[in-house]
Amino acid sequence: MPTKVSERILVVDDEDSIRRIIEFQLKKAGYEPLLAKNGREGVEMARAHMPDLVLCDLMMPELDGHQVVERLKADYLTSQIPIIILTAKFARADRMAGLGAGVNDYLTKPFEMNELLMRIRNVLDWSRKQRSANPLTGLPGNVTIEEELEKVIDTGEKFAVVYVDLDHFKAYNDYYGYNQGDKAIRELARILMDAVAEHGSGREFVGHIGGDDFLYIAPVDTAEEIGRHVIEQFTASLPKLVRPDDLRKGYIAVRGRTGDLVRYPVLSVTLAMITNEWTEIDHVARVGDLASGVKCQGKAIRGSVLVRDRRRDGSTGVEIAAGGKEEKSV
Repeated sequence: MPTKVSERILVVDDEDSIRRIIEFQLKKAGYEPLLAKNGREGVEMARAHMPDLVLCDLMMPELDGHQVVERLKADYLTSQIPIIILTAKFARADRMAGLGAGVNDYLTKPFEMNELLMRIRNVLDWSRKQRSANPLTGLPGNVTIEEELEKVIDTGEKFAVVYVDLDHFKAYNDYYGYNQGDKAIRELARILMDAVAEHGSGREFVGHIGGDDFLYIAPVDTAEEIGRHVIEQFTASLPKLVRPDDLRKGYIAVRGRTGDLVRYPVLSVTLAMITNEWTEIDHVARVGDLASGVKCQGKAIRGSVLVRDRRRDGSTGVEIAAGGKEEKSV
């Protein structure tokens, strides 16, 4: 496996002893520290090296901490770098001003190094999730999805991964327009989150792969119940997404590249569920490989459907767990 790149942390402090102590502890924790002895140098180094996080003292010559924050946030290149302010001042007005300007966290001097490292981990974790989040739904994107899959694989416990996407979505987008397409994606995201909240155990995760593609990770014993809820609620939401006349017909007609009208069934959702109950899953790529075949067979079934892998008996087929024309094995 490739070596994980250390996250770079820029330390901006005019006290040499503080910089050196923090540098030592950051290296010990596996980070790559960068050091700046005043605010002006800190701004220049942030622009030159694009660190993953800035630790910045408040009271400094050249530029103080608030001025550093102001300049970093005003620059497009550095505006998204998270910042933790280290300060001997405890004034609430100073904290409120900094938070309003985009500071992510404050730590009052003198501080315990363990607390600083914990706050660094929390802010970096938040920052990764923010960068990964899908702008349409706000759900975690591919970076966080991969991290969550790796974590659940590493536990060695039994789990389920369910891929969720809308059927014939391109035709729906072409027919109803992109604004309505975005509405359908947001509605599916809401339904997924509601289903996990109602039937989950607190260990579930929902991610947005992109477009109309989602997934959720759940314990095996709750994954199917969540899927049933998604199908039920998506079906109930169709009148908000599909015009009454199209619902009555059961299809929409969209012109293809040749100019001919092609009929597509009204919007539905396919959920493809795989587990490590009977098949070993030791890598994230294995998850996608297993799911692709299950998803393909699920797409061949008309209407909203939840299908799950049936590899326990050596077959390559799937089992319809919910939805479809009838509940049976195929």
